Amino acid sequence: MIAEKNGAVTADIRVVPRSKHAAVELDGERITVRITAPPVDGKANDAVVAELSGIMGIPKRDISILRGQTSRSKTIEIRGLGKDALIARLGQASR
Repeated sequence: MIAEKNGAVTADIRVVPRSKHAAVELDGERITVRITAPPVDGKANDAVVAELSGIMGIPKRDISILRGQTSRSKTIEIRGLGKDALIARLGQASR
C-alpha cells in the first residue's frame, strides 16, 4: 500500500536479501526490492535505502524505515516526493 500524508509518502515493501542482482519491481502498488546484501547487522536496511535513493534520485536522508527493521516486510517513508511521482519512478526502474 502506498499513501501520501503531510508531504511524505509511506509505502509497504517486500525485501529479498542475498539476490543475485539489485532491482526494484513494481506490480500495481506492491513494491519488491531485491538487494545483494545479507540481512546481517542492518546491512540489508542500508542497501534498501541506498537502492531506493539511487533509483528515485533523492538523498538517502529523505528515506527512512518506519517499521520492519528485522523483517522482510517493511514500511518506508519518503519525504519530498508525491505518490504519483513515486509510482512513476519505480515503474520506470522496474522495466
